[in-house]
Amino acid sequence: MQTVKATLVAAIAVVALVVSLLPCLAEETGPLALNVSIEGAIGPASASYVKEALAKAGERRAEMVILRLNTPGGLNTSMREIIADVLASPVPVIGYVAPSGAHAASAGTYILYATHISAMAPGTNIGAATPVQIGGPIPGLPSGTPDKERKDKKDGDSQPEPKDAMTAKATNDAVAFIRSLAELRGRNADWAEKAVREAATLSANGALQASVIDLIARDQADLLRQLDGRVVEVAGGKTQRLATKDAVVETIDPGWVSRFLAVITDPNVAFILLMVGVYGLIFEFMSPGAVAPGVVGTICLLLGLYALNMLPINYAGLALMLVGIVLLAIEAFNPTVVIGLGGLVAFVLGALMLFRVEAPGYRLSWTVVAIVAATLVGFVLVVFGALLRVRGGPVRVGAQAMRGLSAEVLDWSENEGHVFAHGERWQARGAEAFKPGEEVEVANIIDLTLVVRRAPARTDGGTS
Repeated sequence: MQTVKATLVAAIAVVALVVSLLPCLAEETGPLALNVSIEGAIGPASASYVKEALAKAGERRAEMVILRLNTPGGLNTSMREIIADVLASPVPVIGYVAPSGAHAASAGTYILYATHISAMAPGTNIGAATPVQIGGPIPGLPSGTPDKERKDKKDGDSQPEPKDAMTAKATNDAVAFIRSLAELRGRNADWAEKAVREAATLSANGALQASVIDLIARDQADLLRQLDGRVVEVAGGKTQRLATKDAVVETIDPGWVSRFLAVITDPNVAFILLMVGVYGLIFEFMSPGAVAPGVVGTICLLLGLYALNMLPINYAGLALMLVGIVLLAIEAFNPTVVIGLGGLVAFVLGALMLFRVEAPGYRLSWTVVAIVAATLVGFVLVVFGALLRVRGGPVRVGAQAMRGLSAEVLDWSENEGHVFAHGERWQARGAEAFKPGEEVEVANIIDLTLVVRRAPARTDGGTS
C-alpha cells in the first residue's frame, strides 16, 4: 500500500513539473504567430472571429497575428468593428491577401489598410472600395460607368459628384475613413481615395509600386522571413521589433459563437427562421395544446429577430411583412380570400424591401422569396378550397342540422314531453302519443322545442 501511494505521488509531481515547464518549452521553440483567415463575405461572424482571435493573441503574448484575407467585401458595420479591434490591438496584425487568386475587395481593402503591415501574394488584387451598401452602385461613379468613359478620365480631372445627398455622404465618409487609415500607416492615401470614388483596383505588383502594401510574399514562410526585424507601432504608441525567423504559426479556428453567427446572420436563413417562427405560433394558437409548434416557433422567431438585429434592415419592409402575416392569419380564422391575397401581396413586397444591404453575400435570394411566397399561396388555396367544400356540404350547425335526426323519447304526456337528441335533453312536442324509449325523428325545431314524428320504418327488415 505504501509503495502504491509513493508511486502516485511521484507521478503527480512529474505531471506538475511538465505543466510548469510548458511555457518555457514554448518559448524555446520560437515566438508564437497566430493565423486568422477571413474567407468570403465579411459580416458579424467575421467580426466576432477576429475579436476572439486578437483577445487570445493578447492573452498568449503572441508575437503577431497574420490576418489572411480573401473576401469580396461585406457589411460596413462589421468592417468597422474589425478595424477598431485591429487599431486597438497590442499585438501587431499583419494583413496578408492570399493565396494566389485571392482578393481583398471593398471592405477587405479598408481592413488591409488598417493592419500594421500589409502584404499580398502574387496573383492577388485589391481595391473596388466604392460603398454600395446604401442601395446599389453610386450614381455617377465609375462602378457604373462604361469602360470607355473610365479610360478617358485623367488623374487631374475633377471627381464625379454623386447625384443625391445620401450617396454623397456615404462616399465622403468612406473617403475620409480610408484616408485616415492610409495616413496612420504611411500608405498611399490618394490611391485609397481613388479606390473609393472610382472603384480602382491594383494587382500585387501594382500595389507594391504604388506604396499601397509593404511587401509581396509567395507563401507564409516567405512572409515570416521578410517580416523578421521590421519595426511596427502598436496601440498606445509603443514600437515593437518583430522576431519571426523561427516563429511557430498556430491557426485559430472560429469558435462556436462565430460559426453560429455565420449561419443565422445569412439573410436567407434569418428570413426562413422568421417565417417558421411566425407560422409556428399561428399553428399553436389555432390548435392550443399542440406545444411543439409553439416551442419551435418561439425559438425560431427569437433567433430570426436576433439575426435581423445584427443586419441592416428596412423597417418599412419588416412592417409590411408583419402586416401580410397578420392578414394571412386572419384569413386562416375567417376565410374571405381577399384578405389572404392582400396579405400575400404585402408579405412579398415587404420581403423584397426587408434587407437594404447590397454587400456581397448578404442579399436575400429571390429563390427563397419565391418558395416562401408559393408556400403562402398554397396555404391560401387550401383555405379557399376548404371554404368551398364547407359551403357545398350539408349544414352541420343550427336548426337545419337538427332536422332528420333520430331522438329517443324520455317521457311523454299527451302531445309533449322530453327526448334525447344530439347528446342533449330537449323539450319536444308532436301530434302523436309516444312511449318512453321509443325512437322518433326530428321534423322541425321551433324556438328551443323539437317537433317530432314517428320514425319511418327501416328498410333492412327491422322495425322502427
